[in-house]
Amino acid sequence: MSHNLRKELMIYMKQLTLLSPTAILGYGFPDSSFERGLSFGPDVIAVDAGSTDPGPYYLGAGKPFVAQGAVKRDLTYLLRAARTMRIPLVIGSAGGSGARPHLEWCCDIIIEVAKEEGISFRMAVIPADVPQPYLREALWDERIKPLGPVPELTEADISDSTYLVAQMGIEPFIKALDGGADVILAGRSYDPAVFAAFPVWKGFKEGLALHLGKILECAAIAALPGSGSDCMVGFLEEDRFMVEPANRERRATVASVAAHTLYEKSNPYLLPGPGGDLDLYQTEFTQVAEHRVAVKGSSFRPKPYTVKVEGAKKVGYRVITIAGARDPRFIEHLDEIIAGVEERTVGNFQWEKGKYKLMFHIYGRNGVMGDQEPHPSMGNEVGIVIEALAETEELAEAVLGFARSTMLHFGFPGRLATAGNLAFPYSPSDFKVGEAYIFSIHHLLSLERPDEIFPVTFEEVRS
Repeated sequence: MSHNLRKELMIYMKQLTLLSPTAILGYGFPDSSFERGLSFGPDVIAVDAGSTDPGPYYLGAGKPFVAQGAVKRDLTYLLRAARTMRIPLVIGSAGGSGARPHLEWCCDIIIEVAKEEGISFRMAVIPADVPQPYLREALWDERIKPLGPVPELTEADISDSTYLVAQMGIEPFIKALDGGADVILAGRSYDPAVFAAFPVWKGFKEGLALHLGKILECAAIAALPGSGSDCMVGFLEEDRFMVEPANRERRATVASVAAHTLYEKSNPYLLPGPGGDLDLYQTEFTQVAEHRVAVKGSSFRPKPYTVKVEGAKKVGYRVITIAGARDPRFIEHLDEIIAGVEERTVGNFQWEKGKYKLMFHIYGRNGVMGDQEPHPSMGNEVGIVIEALAETEELAEAVLGFARSTMLHFGFPGRLATAGNLAFPYSPSDFKVGEAYIFSIHHLLSLERPDEIFPVTFEEVRS
């Protein structure tokens, strides 16, 4: 079907209804909310399945950050409803980080559910992995630039990264819809694109569709009271969209929807994405019912096509201990105690210089913001997380154990008891966190075509 024909059909389709069941696939939703969401007669069910918010480990290790059982539970509801209503189910950033192992993991769950439920469908699978040789060529061709305050990309960054993914826009999803997909399972995706693709495919305005996607990506988080484990319904029309939580105990308000529009944005009026910016200079929010907000005026400003590339690399192994302290004299001298522990640790591990890092996180003073805390202060107790990061797990354990025992018995002015300075809530006190990763690539890649690195394949899933 041509784009112009879809636009003509859109004139007769006065409203398109989208159901976003949960903020992240596997976060769950109440049965009653989901049933009410279905009662609106959605034309598509769409759900975001990933984020970089949990940090670099999941991309670097190729592991999901939501439990398999939780994802299977949600998918059972979604697949059953989508196939019963004969509407598409669209999933983006599969498995959390959207790399090939995450995509395959989620695909296996879908096939398992299909067999158990006795349902069949045509599934499109869209990987988002960027091959290292391709990215090196793009680096040589000067088609890569930093996204934000990060260093220029190097070949070493590419080689050291375990998995590389790019955030796809709406175009690969539209190609999947053109191919007759009932279920679309995509790798790393630009969050609003997961929701905007179907409306744009139907001929609705890209700016409104992307802004609606921006709200729906986190489901009922944009409601009052907010929740990432509840449903939100979107209604898209020619010149506006409306949102309403499926749960009657929540409301969409002008403040909650406008606030979520500002979520994760450095510029309040422009939201950059693949192929252009969402322009919010003329956007208006109106409370049209107690639970529903209408939005109009959002538009799309095309730009040369770029996508965000994400990568993570392993930096060693992490071991931590958690402790508490309530002695006011200990708290008063905490900075000099930490300095003393660090000095003794350096002296004890001179032959391992440069192979480890020792860090102290003080909760009750600046454990959340660290050195950026504008109002550092301490009450009558503090929580202390001691962290050792090293090239090997054995070294991390040794450094952590030495620092922990040194701090436990460290002498300071006015010390009254010698039994120990710290209270440990757990035994054993030290925890092996395992492999540690950092984000190594956070850059923009220029593409000649929107689907250049996002191949679409189809699979007939039979019960």
